[in-house]
Amino acid sequence: MRDNKRILIFNVNWLGDVLFSTAVIRNIRYNYPDSFIACAVPKRCRSILEGNPYLNEIIIFDEKDSHKGLFAQLSFIKMLKSKKFDMVFLLHRSFTRALVARLAGIPERFGYYTKKRGFLLTKKIIAPDRDSLHRADYYLNVIEQSGLKVKDKFADFVFSDTDAKSVEDWLSHHGIASQDFLAVLNPGGNWLPKRWPKENWVHLAEGLAKNFGAKIVITGAQTDVALARSIREAVKEKPVVACGVFSLKQLGSLAKRADVFITADSGPLHIANAVGAKKIIALFGPTSTMITGPLPQSNTVILQKDVGCPIPCYKVKCQDNRCMKAITPEDVIKEIRLK
Repeated sequence: MRDNKRILIFNVNWLGDVLFSTAVIRNIRYNYPDSFIACAVPKRCRSILEGNPYLNEIIIFDEKDSHKGLFAQLSFIKMLKSKKFDMVFLLHRSFTRALVARLAGIPERFGYYTKKRGFLLTKKIIAPDRDSLHRADYYLNVIEQSGLKVKDKFADFVFSDTDAKSVEDWLSHHGIASQDFLAVLNPGGNWLPKRWPKENWVHLAEGLAKNFGAKIVITGAQTDVALARSIREAVKEKPVVACGVFSLKQLGSLAKRADVFITADSGPLHIANAVGAKKIIALFGPTSTMITGPLPQSNTVILQKDVGCPIPCYKVKCQDNRCMKAITPEDVIKEIRLK
């Protein structure tokens, strides 16, 4: 087959899933080592792909923001058409993306079949049940069913020396030295049932300070500031709150620097795993490690208790949260002792 193709990957909208999809990018590059490969993602996901060594270009497509209106989408189609792509892999199942690819004149269009967009695809792939395999495998299946070979499935995430220096300077400014035992806590999550109770984070922080003399940094988005500050106020040895402080690249550097990174199932979990953090303790409740667990798991301890509920569970308004409550701070401390 001709190798010098121009290839577009239409990606998904979520940070963690875009990170999983980097395995697709790398495996396409394995199959087309000399081709031009571009990836279209929403603006908020751009930093996941910046610096990716297997990509030639990142294209922003955001139908809920900059490409929301008809004229904006027509302008995007015109731009895409000018790039003369030979093929597109549609990881997202949206009708809009398939239509955009068709109107942009991309001759080969590979993606999961749906009744609405089937006529827009040149290769209609029957989608497996999304809960039957890992998200990385779900996206890799698109290229595998398109005839490409898949060698591996880990995620790629790259940060710069500048990012690492910014993190070191920040830690030093807050009195955290290179020889200190650094514990990073990530208490947030994109929906409440995946979150560990606040009081457990408080007890864990107390235990980390008492048992390991740990210096503790609490990370998260700007929306997690109130939660992080309430944890901080309840702890005698005050952690440093870094919510909204770091970029995703800097968060990756911080995770790499930490002696232990403790988090629920979230984007930061997979960033920490992708950069090869020393030790990750992942707190899983309603979600399945077989679907959204870290790949690989060599540096990760997963804590999940069987409380009789079906897993995965998508009751986003669950008021019980017993699956997360079943994991105790002592469980986490025990795993750190085993380091």
